[in-house]
Amino acid sequence: MKLDPILQRVLSSTDWDQLQLLIQNEDKRPDEIAVENGLITEDEWLSAIAEEFGLEVVNLRNQAVDRDLLAKFPTKTIFRHELLPYARVNGFANVAVGDPAHLDVVDELSAQSGIPLIPVLARRREIAEKIREHLGVGGDTINELVRIQADDDEDVDLLEGLDHESGELAESAQAPSVIRLVNELLVEAVTQKTSDVHIEPHEKGIVIRFRVDGMLRIQPVPPEINRFASAIVTRLKIMSRLNIAEKRLPQDGRIKLRVAGREIDVRVSIIPMIHGEGIVLRLLDKDRMVFDLTHVGMPGEIRKPFNELIRLPHGIILVTGPTGSGKSTTLYSALNEIKSPETKIITVEDPVEYHSSGISQIQVHSKIGLTFAAGLRSILRHDPDVILIGEIRDGETAMSAIQASLTGHVVFSTLHTNDAPSAMTRLIDMGVEPYLVASTVEGVLAQRLIRRICKFCKTPHHPHPEELPIDFRSDLPETLYEAVGCRECSEIGYAGRIGIFELLQNDPEIREMTVNRASAGAIRKHAIKHGMTTLRQCGWNYVREGLTSIDEVLRVTKGDIVG
Repeated sequence: MKLDPILQRVLSSTDWDQLQLLIQNEDKRPDEIAVENGLITEDEWLSAIAEEFGLEVVNLRNQAVDRDLLAKFPTKTIFRHELLPYARVNGFANVAVGDPAHLDVVDELSAQSGIPLIPVLARRREIAEKIREHLGVGGDTINELVRIQADDDEDVDLLEGLDHESGELAESAQAPSVIRLVNELLVEAVTQKTSDVHIEPHEKGIVIRFRVDGMLRIQPVPPEINRFASAIVTRLKIMSRLNIAEKRLPQDGRIKLRVAGREIDVRVSIIPMIHGEGIVLRLLDKDRMVFDLTHVGMPGEIRKPFNELIRLPHGIILVTGPTGSGKSTTLYSALNEIKSPETKIITVEDPVEYHSSGISQIQVHSKIGLTFAAGLRSILRHDPDVILIGEIRDGETAMSAIQASLTGHVVFSTLHTNDAPSAMTRLIDMGVEPYLVASTVEGVLAQRLIRRICKFCKTPHHPHPEELPIDFRSDLPETLYEAVGCRECSEIGYAGRIGIFELLQNDPEIREMTVNRASAGAIRKHAIKHGMTTLRQCGWNYVREGLTSIDEVLRVTKGDIVG
Protein backbone atom coordinates (compact mmCIF):
# COMPACT_ATOMS: atom_id res chain seq x y z
CA MET A 1 0.00 0.00 0.00
CA LYS A 2 1.45 3.34 -1.06
CA LEU A 3 0.96 5.90 1.68
CA ASP A 4 3.45 8.57 0.55
CA PRO A 5 1.11 10.27 -1.99
CA ILE A 6 -1.58 10.62 0.69
CA LEU A 7 0.95 12.05 3.12
CA GLN A 8 2.22 14.56 0.57
CA ARG A 9 -1.33 15.81 -0.06
CA VAL A 10 -2.09 16.48 3.62
CA LEU A 11 1.25 18.07 4.49
CA SER A 12 2.15 21.63 3.63
CA SER A 13 5.02 22.07 1.18
CA THR A 14 7.26 23.31 4.00
CA ASP A 15 6.48 20.28 6.20
CA TRP A 16 6.97 17.95 3.24
CA ASP A 17 10.42 19.42 2.57
CA GLN A 18 11.29 19.06 6.27
CA LEU A 19 10.13 15.45 6.17
CA GLN A 20 12.49 14.70 3.26
CA LEU A 21 15.40 15.89 5.41
CA LEU A 22 14.28 13.80 8.39
CA ILE A 23 13.89 10.68 6.23
CA GLN A 24 17.60 10.72 5.42
CA ASN A 25 18.50 10.10 9.09
CA GLU A 26 15.72 7.68 10.05
CA ASP A 27 15.15 4.05 9.13
CA LYS A 28 11.35 4.28 9.36
CA ARG A 29 8.40 4.92 7.08
CA PRO A 30 7.73 8.58 6.18
CA ASP A 31 4.30 8.61 7.87
CA GLU A 32 5.79 7.30 11.13
CA ILE A 33 8.53 9.95 11.03
CA ALA A 34 5.95 12.68 10.31
CA VAL A 35 3.82 11.71 13.33
CA GLU A 36 6.81 11.31 15.67
CA ASN A 37 8.16 14.76 14.74
CA GLY A 38 4.83 16.54 15.05
CA LEU A 39 4.41 17.37 11.36
CA ILE A 40 0.99 15.74 11.59
CA THR A 41 -0.93 14.31 14.53
CA GLU A 42 -1.92 10.66 14.66
CA ASP A 43 -5.61 11.64 14.55
CA GLU A 44 -5.06 13.81 11.45
CA TRP A 45 -3.19 10.99 9.71
CA LEU A 46 -5.88 8.42 10.56
CA SER A 47 -8.56 10.81 9.26
CA ALA A 48 -6.67 11.23 6.00
CA ILE A 49 -6.37 7.45 5.55
CA ALA A 50 -10.04 6.99 6.46
CA GLU A 51 -11.11 9.55 3.86
CA GLU A 52 -8.90 7.96 1.20
CA PHE A 53 -10.20 4.41 1.71
CA GLY A 54 -13.70 5.10 3.01
CA LEU A 55 -13.04 3.78 6.50
CA GLU A 56 -14.32 4.74 9.93
CA VAL A 57 -12.16 6.12 12.76
CA VAL A 58 -13.25 4.92 16.23
CA ASN A 59 -12.44 5.81 19.82
CA LEU A 60 -11.52 2.33 20.98
CA ARG A 61 -11.68 3.25 24.67
CA ASN A 62 -15.46 3.58 24.31
CA GLN A 63 -15.80 0.19 22.61
CA ALA A 64 -16.50 -3.08 24.43
CA VAL A 65 -14.48 -6.08 23.23
CA ASP A 66 -16.22 -9.35 22.39
CA ARG A 67 -13.99 -11.89 24.14
CA ASP A 68 -15.52 -14.85 22.30
CA LEU A 69 -14.77 -13.17 18.97
CA LEU A 70 -11.22 -12.32 20.03
CA ALA A 71 -10.58 -15.93 21.00
CA LYS A 72 -11.19 -17.05 17.39
CA PHE A 73 -8.07 -15.27 16.12
CA PRO A 74 -4.39 -16.22 16.59
CA THR A 75 -2.73 -14.08 19.26
CA LYS A 76 0.53 -14.06 17.28
CA THR A 77 -1.12 -12.10 14.45
CA ILE A 78 -2.89 -9.77 16.88
CA PHE A 79 0.32 -8.90 18.73
CA ARG A 80 2.57 -8.75 15.68
CA HIS A 81 0.34 -6.51 13.55
CA GLU A 82 -1.51 -4.64 16.33
CA LEU A 83 -4.92 -5.71 15.10
CA LEU A 84 -7.95 -6.07 17.37
CA PRO A 85 -11.15 -7.87 16.29
CA TYR A 86 -13.56 -6.43 18.84
CA ALA A 87 -17.24 -6.51 17.75
CA ARG A 88 -19.73 -8.39 15.56
CA VAL A 89 -21.94 -6.28 13.30
CA ASN A 90 -24.59 -7.89 11.01
CA GLY A 91 -22.63 -11.05 10.31
CA PHE A 92 -19.33 -9.19 9.98
CA ALA A 93 -16.66 -8.41 12.55
CA ASN A 94 -15.00 -5.06 13.12
CA VAL A 95 -11.22 -5.17 13.45
CA ALA A 96 -9.34 -2.10 14.69
CA VAL A 97 -6.12 -1.26 12.85
CA GLY A 98 -3.65 1.32 14.12
CA ASP A 99 -0.99 1.15 11.42
CA PRO A 100 -2.38 1.83 7.92
CA ALA A 101 0.39 -0.37 6.49
CA HIS A 102 -1.30 -3.35 8.15
CA LEU A 103 -4.65 -2.94 6.39
CA ASP A 104 -3.61 -5.63 3.90
CA VAL A 105 -3.26 -8.12 6.77
CA VAL A 106 -7.00 -7.85 7.50
CA ASP A 107 -7.81 -9.77 4.28
CA GLU A 108 -5.37 -12.55 5.24
CA LEU A 109 -6.85 -12.73 8.75
CA SER A 110 -10.36 -12.93 7.32
CA ALA A 111 -9.33 -15.81 5.03
CA GLN A 112 -7.63 -17.69 7.90
CA SER A 113 -10.56 -17.33 10.31
CA GLY A 114 -13.42 -17.67 7.85
CA ILE A 115 -15.01 -14.56 9.38
CA PRO A 116 -15.63 -11.55 7.09
CA LEU A 117 -13.82 -8.57 8.62
CA ILE A 118 -14.39 -4.84 8.30
CA PRO A 119 -11.32 -2.74 9.11
CA VAL A 120 -11.72 0.44 11.16
CA LEU A 121 -8.95 2.81 12.22
CA ALA A 122 -7.98 3.59 15.83
CA ARG A 123 -5.04 5.03 17.72
CA ARG A 124 -2.19 2.54 18.07
CA ARG A 125 -1.86 3.23 21.78
CA GLU A 126 -5.54 2.46 22.38
CA ILE A 127 -5.27 -0.80 20.43
CA ALA A 128 -2.20 -1.80 22.46
CA GLU A 129 -4.03 -1.00 25.71
CA LYS A 130 -7.03 -3.14 24.73
CA ILE A 131 -4.76 -6.01 23.67
CA ARG A 132 -2.95 -5.86 27.04
CA GLU A 133 -6.26 -5.64 28.87
CA HIS A 134 -7.73 -8.75 27.25
CA LEU A 135 -4.68 -10.85 26.36
CA GLY A 136 -2.18 -9.53 28.92
CA VAL A 137 1.41 -8.34 28.66
CA GLY A 138 3.35 -11.00 26.75
CA GLY A 139 0.19 -12.96 25.96
CA ASP A 140 1.55 -14.30 22.68
CA THR A 141 4.71 -15.60 24.36
CA ILE A 142 2.71 -17.14 27.22
CA ASN A 143 0.60 -19.11 24.72
CA GLU A 144 3.76 -20.46 23.12
CA LEU A 145 5.18 -21.46 26.52
CA VAL A 146 1.93 -23.26 27.37
CA ARG A 147 2.15 -25.16 24.08
CA ILE A 148 5.77 -26.13 24.77
CA GLN A 149 4.89 -27.33 28.25
CA ALA A 150 1.85 -29.25 26.98
CA ASP A 151 4.10 -31.11 24.57
CA ASP A 152 6.46 -32.01 27.43
CA ASP A 153 6.12 -35.46 28.99
CA GLU A 154 6.76 -34.21 32.53
CA ASP A 155 4.13 -31.90 34.04
CA VAL A 156 6.47 -29.93 36.28
CA ASP A 157 6.81 -26.28 37.20
CA LEU A 158 9.70 -24.87 35.16
CA LEU A 159 13.02 -24.58 37.02
CA GLU A 160 11.37 -25.23 40.38
CA GLY A 161 13.48 -27.13 42.88
CA LEU A 162 16.52 -27.44 40.62
CA ASP A 163 20.05 -26.84 41.83
CA HIS A 164 22.42 -24.34 40.21
CA GLU A 165 23.81 -26.66 37.56
CA SER A 166 20.45 -28.14 36.62
CA GLY A 167 18.94 -24.66 36.71
CA GLU A 168 21.44 -23.44 34.13
CA LEU A 169 20.64 -26.35 31.84
CA ALA A 170 16.91 -25.84 32.25
CA GLU A 171 17.27 -22.10 31.59
CA SER A 172 19.20 -22.81 28.40
CA ALA A 173 16.45 -25.15 27.20
CA GLN A 174 13.72 -22.58 27.86
CA ALA A 175 15.79 -19.50 26.96
CA PRO A 176 14.10 -18.34 23.71
CA SER A 177 10.56 -18.04 25.07
CA VAL A 178 11.42 -17.00 28.64
CA ILE A 179 13.87 -14.38 27.40
CA ARG A 180 11.24 -12.99 25.05
CA LEU A 181 8.61 -12.92 27.81
CA VAL A 182 10.87 -11.00 30.23
CA ASN A 183 11.96 -8.66 27.43
CA GLU A 184 8.34 -7.91 26.53
CA LEU A 185 7.66 -7.08 30.17
CA LEU A 186 10.61 -4.66 30.30
CA VAL A 187 9.76 -3.05 26.94
CA GLU A 188 6.17 -2.51 28.09
CA ALA A 189 7.44 -0.92 31.33
CA VAL A 190 9.70 1.46 29.41
CA THR A 191 6.90 2.32 26.97
CA GLN A 192 4.62 3.30 29.86
CA LYS A 193 7.43 5.42 31.42
CA THR A 194 7.46 3.21 34.49
CA SER A 195 9.79 3.99 37.39
CA ASP A 196 9.34 0.64 39.20
CA VAL A 197 8.08 -2.80 38.22
CA HIS A 198 6.65 -4.90 41.09
CA ILE A 199 6.40 -8.67 40.55
CA GLU A 200 4.56 -9.89 43.64
CA PRO A 201 3.86 -13.53 44.58
CA HIS A 202 0.42 -14.21 46.06
CA GLU A 203 -1.39 -17.38 47.04
CA LYS A 204 -3.30 -17.50 43.75
CA GLY A 205 -0.40 -16.44 41.52
CA ILE A 206 1.78 -13.46 40.70
CA VAL A 207 0.60 -9.88 40.34
CA ILE A 208 2.54 -7.41 38.20
CA ARG A 209 2.23 -3.71 38.96
CA PHE A 210 3.90 -0.71 37.31
CA ARG A 211 4.55 2.53 39.18
CA VAL A 212 3.80 5.37 36.76
CA ASP A 213 3.94 9.00 37.92
CA GLY A 214 4.25 7.75 41.49
CA MET A 215 1.09 5.59 41.42
CA LEU A 216 0.94 1.80 41.13
CA ARG A 217 -1.16 0.24 38.38
CA ILE A 218 -1.96 -3.45 38.04
CA GLN A 219 -0.92 -4.82 34.64
CA PRO A 220 -3.21 -7.35 32.97
CA VAL A 221 -1.41 -10.63 32.31
CA PRO A 222 -2.74 -14.02 31.19
CA PRO A 223 -3.50 -16.34 34.15
CA GLU A 224 -1.20 -18.94 32.55
CA ILE A 225 1.78 -16.75 33.49
CA ASN A 226 1.59 -18.21 37.02
CA ARG A 227 2.95 -21.50 35.66
CA PHE A 228 6.14 -19.71 34.62
CA ALA A 229 6.67 -17.49 37.68
CA SER A 230 9.78 -19.39 38.71
CA ALA A 231 11.21 -19.16 35.18
CA ILE A 232 10.69 -15.38 35.19
CA VAL A 233 12.46 -15.03 38.55
CA THR A 234 15.34 -17.23 37.38
CA ARG A 235 15.72 -15.28 34.14
CA LEU A 236 15.87 -11.97 36.03
CA LYS A 237 18.44 -13.44 38.45
CA ILE A 238 20.62 -14.56 35.56
CA MET A 239 20.34 -11.13 33.92
CA SER A 240 21.33 -9.54 37.27
CA ARG A 241 24.22 -11.98 37.82
CA LEU A 242 22.66 -13.27 41.04
CA ASN A 243 22.69 -16.74 42.56
CA ILE A 244 19.73 -18.58 41.02
CA ALA A 245 19.92 -21.35 43.65
CA GLU A 246 19.53 -18.96 46.59
CA LYS A 247 15.84 -18.61 47.43
CA ARG A 248 16.07 -17.92 51.18
CA LEU A 249 17.95 -14.61 51.36
CA PRO A 250 17.37 -11.16 49.82
CA GLN A 251 19.56 -10.34 46.81
CA ASP A 252 20.31 -7.09 44.98
CA GLY A 253 21.60 -6.80 41.43
CA ARG A 254 21.72 -4.61 38.39
CA ILE A 255 20.87 -4.99 34.70
CA LYS A 256 22.00 -2.77 31.87
CA LEU A 257 19.72 -2.78 28.84
CA ARG A 258 19.20 -1.04 25.57
CA VAL A 259 15.51 -0.75 24.73
CA ALA A 260 14.42 0.87 21.45
CA GLY A 261 17.84 2.48 21.18
CA ARG A 262 17.68 3.92 24.73
CA GLU A 263 20.00 2.92 27.54
CA ILE A 264 18.10 1.68 30.59
CA ASP A 265 19.69 0.89 33.95
CA VAL A 266 17.64 -1.56 36.06
CA ARG A 267 18.23 -2.01 39.78
CA VAL A 268 16.92 -5.39 40.92
CA SER A 269 15.81 -6.25 44.46
CA ILE A 270 14.64 -9.79 45.27
CA ILE A 271 13.16 -10.68 48.67
CA PRO A 272 11.79 -14.12 49.72
CA MET A 273 8.14 -13.92 50.75
CA ILE A 274 5.53 -16.41 51.97
CA HIS A 275 4.36 -17.45 48.51
CA GLY A 276 7.63 -17.05 46.61
CA GLU A 277 10.21 -14.42 45.75
CA GLY A 278 9.05 -10.82 45.32
CA ILE A 279 10.92 -8.67 42.79
CA VAL A 280 11.10 -4.91 42.39
CA LEU A 281 12.85 -3.47 39.33
CA ARG A 282 13.81 0.22 39.51
CA LEU A 283 14.12 1.53 35.93
CA LEU A 284 16.43 4.47 35.27
CA ASP A 285 15.97 5.77 31.74
CA LYS A 286 19.21 7.67 31.20
CA ASP A 287 18.17 9.17 27.87
CA ARG A 288 15.11 10.81 29.47
CA MET A 289 17.04 12.39 32.34
CA VAL A 290 17.76 16.11 32.17
CA PHE A 291 19.81 17.44 35.07
CA ASP A 292 18.80 21.07 35.26
CA LEU A 293 17.24 22.93 38.20
CA THR A 294 14.75 24.68 35.91
CA HIS A 295 13.72 21.34 34.36
CA VAL A 296 12.91 19.78 37.76
CA GLY A 297 10.35 22.55 38.22
CA MET A 298 12.00 24.49 41.04
CA PRO A 299 10.18 27.84 41.40
CA GLY A 300 12.25 30.98 40.91
CA GLU A 301 11.83 32.15 44.52
CA ILE A 302 13.45 28.90 45.69
CA ARG A 303 15.90 28.37 42.83
CA LYS A 304 17.65 31.72 43.44
CA PRO A 305 18.57 31.14 47.14
CA PHE A 306 19.34 27.46 46.42
CA ASN A 307 21.77 28.53 43.69
CA GLU A 308 23.47 30.77 46.23
CA LEU A 309 23.71 27.93 48.75
CA ILE A 310 25.36 25.47 46.36
CA ARG A 311 28.04 28.05 45.55
CA LEU A 312 29.17 28.54 49.16
CA PRO A 313 32.86 27.81 49.86
CA HIS A 314 32.10 25.20 52.53
CA GLY A 315 29.24 23.68 54.49
CA ILE A 316 26.61 20.96 54.16
CA ILE A 317 23.57 21.18 51.86
CA LEU A 318 20.98 18.46 52.40
CA VAL A 319 18.09 17.30 50.19
CA THR A 320 15.41 15.39 52.06
CA GLY A 321 12.35 13.38 51.15
CA PRO A 322 11.10 9.79 50.81
CA THR A 323 12.35 7.27 48.26
CA GLY A 324 11.37 8.26 44.72
CA SER A 325 10.87 11.96 45.48
CA GLY A 326 13.55 13.11 43.02
CA LYS A 327 16.38 13.82 45.47
CA SER A 328 19.10 12.34 43.25
CA THR A 329 17.90 14.32 40.23
CA THR A 330 18.03 17.56 42.23
CA LEU A 331 21.53 16.81 43.53
CA TYR A 332 22.89 15.97 40.07
CA SER A 333 21.26 19.13 38.73
CA ALA A 334 23.00 21.13 41.47
CA LEU A 335 26.36 19.54 40.62
CA ASN A 336 25.85 20.38 36.95
CA GLU A 337 25.22 24.00 37.93
CA ILE A 338 28.59 24.32 39.67
CA LYS A 339 30.65 21.89 37.57
CA SER A 340 33.67 23.48 35.91
CA PRO A 341 37.28 22.63 34.96
CA GLU A 342 38.43 24.53 38.07
CA THR A 343 36.28 22.48 40.47
CA LYS A 344 36.95 18.87 41.49
CA ILE A 345 33.77 17.01 42.38
CA ILE A 346 33.82 13.50 43.87
CA THR A 347 30.75 11.42 44.75
CA VAL A 348 30.28 8.34 46.96
CA GLU A 349 27.07 6.55 45.99
CA ASP A 350 25.20 3.29 46.52
CA PRO A 351 24.61 2.64 43.72
CA VAL A 352 25.98 5.11 41.17
CA GLU A 353 22.69 5.90 39.42
CA TYR A 354 23.82 8.24 36.65
CA HIS A 355 27.25 8.58 35.08
CA SER A 356 28.25 12.21 34.64
CA SER A 357 31.31 13.46 32.77
CA GLY A 358 33.57 15.77 34.70
CA ILE A 359 32.65 14.16 38.03
CA SER A 360 34.61 11.40 39.81
CA GLN A 361 32.15 8.78 41.08
CA ILE A 362 32.76 6.00 43.62
CA GLN A 363 30.54 2.93 44.06
CA VAL A 364 30.02 1.81 47.68
CA HIS A 365 30.81 -1.86 48.41
CA SER A 366 29.76 -2.51 52.00
CA LYS A 367 30.68 -6.21 51.87
CA ILE A 368 34.37 -5.38 51.46
CA GLY A 369 34.34 -2.44 53.85
CA LEU A 370 33.93 0.41 51.34
CA THR A 371 31.09 2.18 53.17
CA PHE A 372 30.01 5.80 52.80
CA ALA A 373 32.13 6.77 55.81
CA ALA A 374 35.20 4.80 54.63
CA GLY A 375 34.91 6.21 51.11
CA LEU A 376 34.57 9.73 52.44
CA ARG A 377 37.71 9.41 54.56
CA SER A 378 39.68 8.25 51.53
CA ILE A 379 38.49 10.82 49.01
CA LEU A 380 39.53 13.71 51.23
CA ARG A 381 43.09 12.79 50.21
CA HIS A 382 42.10 13.35 46.56
CA ASP A 383 41.84 17.10 47.10
CA PRO A 384 38.13 17.58 46.22
CA ASP A 385 36.32 20.90 46.28
CA VAL A 386 32.82 19.45 46.32
CA ILE A 387 31.72 16.10 47.74
CA LEU A 388 28.44 14.27 47.19
CA ILE A 389 27.47 11.55 49.67
CA GLY A 390 24.61 9.48 48.30
CA GLU A 391 22.86 9.23 51.67
CA ILE A 392 23.59 9.92 55.34
CA ARG A 393 22.39 6.69 56.93
CA ASP A 394 24.15 6.62 60.29
CA GLY A 395 26.12 8.65 62.81
CA GLU A 396 29.49 7.61 61.37
CA THR A 397 28.61 8.91 57.91
CA ALA A 398 27.11 12.06 59.42
CA MET A 399 30.30 12.78 61.40
CA SER A 400 32.44 12.18 58.32
CA ALA A 401 30.34 14.71 56.40
CA ILE A 402 30.66 17.19 59.26
CA GLN A 403 34.44 16.80 59.34
CA ALA A 404 34.68 17.27 55.57
CA SER A 405 32.70 20.51 55.72
CA LEU A 406 34.83 21.79 58.63
CA THR A 407 37.98 21.29 56.53
CA GLY A 408 36.75 23.61 53.78
CA HIS A 409 34.62 21.40 51.53
CA VAL A 410 31.09 21.75 50.21
CA VAL A 411 29.20 18.55 51.02
CA PHE A 412 25.93 17.53 49.34
CA SER A 413 23.88 14.64 50.67
CA THR A 414 20.38 13.24 51.16
CA LEU A 415 18.47 12.42 54.32
CA HIS A 416 15.10 10.76 54.93
CA THR A 417 12.92 13.27 56.78
CA ASN A 418 9.36 14.50 56.28
CA ASP A 419 10.29 18.17 56.04
CA ALA A 420 13.32 20.47 55.99
CA PRO A 421 13.44 21.52 59.71
CA SER A 422 13.41 17.87 60.83
CA ALA A 423 16.87 17.40 59.24
CA MET A 424 18.48 19.31 62.13
CA THR A 425 16.97 17.10 64.83
CA ARG A 426 17.56 13.96 62.74
CA LEU A 427 21.33 14.58 62.65
CA ILE A 428 21.36 15.19 66.41
CA ASP A 429 19.43 11.93 66.91
CA MET A 430 22.22 10.19 64.96
CA GLY A 431 24.69 11.28 67.62
CA VAL A 432 26.16 14.45 66.09
CA GLU A 433 26.79 17.22 68.62
CA PRO A 434 24.21 20.02 68.22
CA TYR A 435 26.89 22.72 67.92
CA LEU A 436 28.44 20.84 64.97
CA VAL A 437 25.08 20.58 63.20
CA ALA A 438 24.43 24.28 63.81
CA SER A 439 27.80 25.39 62.45
CA THR A 440 28.01 23.18 59.36
CA VAL A 441 24.50 22.73 57.86
CA GLU A 442 23.89 25.72 55.60
CA GLY A 443 20.60 24.71 54.06
CA VAL A 444 18.04 21.91 53.74
CA LEU A 445 15.80 21.37 50.71
CA ALA A 446 12.78 19.11 51.24
CA GLN A 447 10.92 17.93 48.15
CA ARG A 448 8.14 15.74 46.80
CA LEU A 449 6.84 14.92 43.34
CA ILE A 450 3.20 15.61 42.48
CA ARG A 451 1.35 14.78 39.30
CA ARG A 452 0.66 17.45 36.69
CA ILE A 453 -2.98 17.80 35.77
CA CYS A 454 -3.63 16.82 32.14
CA LYS A 455 -3.75 19.96 30.01
CA PHE A 456 -6.18 18.37 27.56
CA CYS A 457 -8.98 17.54 29.99
CA LYS A 458 -8.54 19.72 33.07
CA THR A 459 -11.90 21.24 33.93
CA PRO A 460 -12.63 24.56 35.68
CA HIS A 461 -13.71 24.03 39.25
CA HIS A 462 -15.32 26.56 41.60
CA PRO A 463 -15.42 24.99 45.07
CA HIS A 464 -17.07 26.74 47.99
CA PRO A 465 -14.43 27.96 50.50
CA GLU A 466 -15.98 25.73 53.18
CA GLU A 467 -15.14 22.69 51.03
CA LEU A 468 -11.42 23.51 51.10
CA PRO A 469 -8.85 22.88 53.84
CA ILE A 470 -8.40 25.85 56.17
CA ASP A 471 -4.97 26.75 54.77
CA PHE A 472 -6.37 26.87 51.20
CA ARG A 473 -9.18 29.33 51.89
CA SER A 474 -7.16 32.51 51.47
CA ASP A 475 -6.04 34.00 48.16
CA LEU A 476 -8.55 31.91 46.21
CA PRO A 477 -8.18 32.49 42.45
CA GLU A 478 -11.23 32.92 40.27
CA THR A 479 -10.76 29.48 38.71
CA LEU A 480 -9.30 26.24 39.99
CA TYR A 481 -9.02 23.02 37.98
CA GLU A 482 -9.81 19.40 38.67
CA ALA A 483 -8.65 16.19 36.96
CA VAL A 484 -11.22 14.48 34.73
CA GLY A 485 -9.50 12.02 32.38
CA CYS A 486 -9.40 11.78 28.59
CA ARG A 487 -7.85 9.79 25.72
CA GLU A 488 -4.58 11.72 25.95
CA CYS A 489 -3.94 10.80 29.62
CA SER A 490 -5.45 7.29 29.46
CA GLU A 491 -8.48 8.48 31.46
CA ILE A 492 -6.32 9.19 34.53
CA GLY A 493 -6.53 12.97 34.55
CA TYR A 494 -2.80 13.49 35.11
CA ALA A 495 0.27 13.35 32.88
CA GLY A 496 3.84 13.74 34.15
CA ARG A 497 5.08 15.09 37.48
CA ILE A 498 6.56 18.26 38.90
CA GLY A 499 8.50 18.92 42.10
CA ILE A 500 7.29 20.86 45.13
CA PHE A 501 9.99 22.26 47.40
CA GLU A 502 10.65 23.64 50.87
CA LEU A 503 13.98 25.41 51.44
CA LEU A 504 15.28 26.02 54.97
CA GLN A 505 18.24 28.43 55.11
CA ASN A 506 20.24 28.44 58.31
CA ASP A 507 20.45 31.75 60.17
CA PRO A 508 21.79 32.88 63.59
CA GLU A 509 18.44 32.17 65.32
CA ILE A 510 18.17 28.65 63.87
CA ARG A 511 21.80 27.95 64.82
CA GLU A 512 21.06 28.98 68.40
CA MET A 513 17.85 26.92 68.47
CA THR A 514 19.76 23.89 67.15
CA VAL A 515 22.48 24.23 69.81
CA ASN A 516 19.72 24.36 72.44
CA ARG A 517 18.13 21.20 70.97
CA ALA A 518 14.91 22.96 69.96
CA SER A 519 12.22 20.79 68.40
CA ALA A 520 11.70 20.56 64.66
CA GLY A 521 8.32 22.24 65.17
CA ALA A 522 9.93 25.28 66.82
CA ILE A 523 12.49 25.58 64.01
CA ARG A 524 9.71 25.23 61.46
CA LYS A 525 7.63 27.95 63.14
CA HIS A 526 10.61 30.33 63.05
CA ALA A 527 11.40 29.53 59.39
CA ILE A 528 7.79 30.10 58.24
CA LYS A 529 7.67 33.37 60.18
CA HIS A 530 10.77 34.49 58.27
CA GLY A 531 9.41 33.61 54.83
CA MET A 532 10.03 29.90 54.22
CA THR A 533 7.67 28.48 51.60
CA THR A 534 6.46 25.07 52.81
CA LEU A 535 5.79 22.01 50.67
CA ARG A 536 2.08 22.60 51.17
CA GLN A 537 2.31 26.26 50.12
CA CYS A 538 4.40 25.36 47.07
CA GLY A 539 1.76 22.82 46.05
CA TRP A 540 -1.04 25.34 46.58
CA ASN A 541 0.81 27.82 44.35
CA TYR A 542 0.83 25.16 41.61
CA VAL A 543 -2.92 24.66 42.12
CA ARG A 544 -3.49 28.39 41.71
CA GLU A 545 -1.41 28.33 38.50
CA GLY A 546 -3.48 25.44 37.12
CA LEU A 547 -0.56 22.97 37.11
CA THR A 548 -2.10 20.44 39.49
CA SER A 549 -5.27 19.76 41.48
CA ILE A 550 -6.23 20.26 45.11
CA ASP A 551 -6.70 16.50 45.52
CA GLU A 552 -3.13 15.86 44.41
CA VAL A 553 -1.66 18.35 46.91
CA LEU A 554 -3.79 16.85 49.71
CA ARG A 555 -2.54 13.38 48.75
CA VAL A 556 1.13 14.34 49.04
CA THR A 557 1.33 16.96 51.81
CA LYS A 558 0.10 17.57 55.34
CA GLY A 559 -1.47 20.83 56.48
CA ASP A 560 0.78 23.54 57.86
CA ILE A 561 0.11 23.86 61.57
CA VAL A 562 2.04 26.66 63.20
CA GLY A 563 1.19 27.37 66.79
